[in-house]
Amino acid sequence: MGTHTDTDPLPTPTTRAGRDALAAILANPAKTVIGLDFDGTLAPIVADPEQARAHPDAVPALARLAPKVASVAVVTGRPAEVAVRHGGFADVAGLEHLVVLGHYGAERWDAASGEVTAPPPHPGVAAVRAELPGFLERAGAGQGTWIEEKGRALAVHTRRATDPQAAFEALREPLTDLAKQHGLIVEPGRLVLELRPPGMDKGVALTEYVHDICAESVLYAGDDLGDLPAFTAVGELRSAGVPGLLVCSGSDEVTELRERADLVVDGPEGVVRLLSALAAHLD
Repeated sequence: MGTHTDTDPLPTPTTRAGRDALAAILANPAKTVIGLDFDGTLAPIVADPEQARAHPDAVPALARLAPKVASVAVVTGRPAEVAVRHGGFADVAGLEHLVVLGHYGAERWDAASGEVTAPPPHPGVAAVRAELPGFLERAGAGQGTWIEEKGRALAVHTRRATDPQAAFEALREPLTDLAKQHGLIVEPGRLVLELRPPGMDKGVALTEYVHDICAESVLYAGDDLGDLPAFTAVGELRSAGVPGLLVCSGSDEVTELRERADLVVDGPEGVVRLLSALAAHLD
């Protein structure tokens, strides 16, 4: 794995909107929100999500950048406490105002208090939890397909299956039907199908947070289909006069984000380089 240095240049976005947004961020960083997905953006994708950890240089880069901007918000489908633990975000000098918007914004962890706030869980999650093992067996999910318990959601992973993409496609429709029966939705990702409550997504979470702190510009970096709503939200913020920079943490598995991004970087390593270069530029 490579390492970043303070001499890494600040990359130039390929779009006019992206270049305008970067200029706005550099001109007034104290009014900027830095929004970041976790898995695949701050942390490399691994076969077992429980083994995912933030890139070793991510927290130092964030601790250097965070005091210079309005806020750093990690926006993730994971439970907030899990993202905090796997990211190593708690009790870090420089990250006193970092927030984690977990479960697509249904939960919020604030570094200042160390506490998570959240509404009551959706009853459909418990119902699906009881049904899902037998359902997958009847659906012929096959060896290697497994369920991740996420508290307020459940995720079915196919990355370990003999044919991961075929298993993903075979399960997508039946899991969508199961979710609907219990008032849930399916959020597809990189060889994972997450069953979760409706009404919140990364776009809603990011937009509400940007408005809450009266930010005047935003950078959002993501890698997965679950980040598309955040990309759409940044587009809507742009239309409302809030410059936004869209960064794709490069993946050959999700081309939709690449096509919509103002800037494509080389996975979590590239995200860390970008954050470090931005911090160095603002010193």
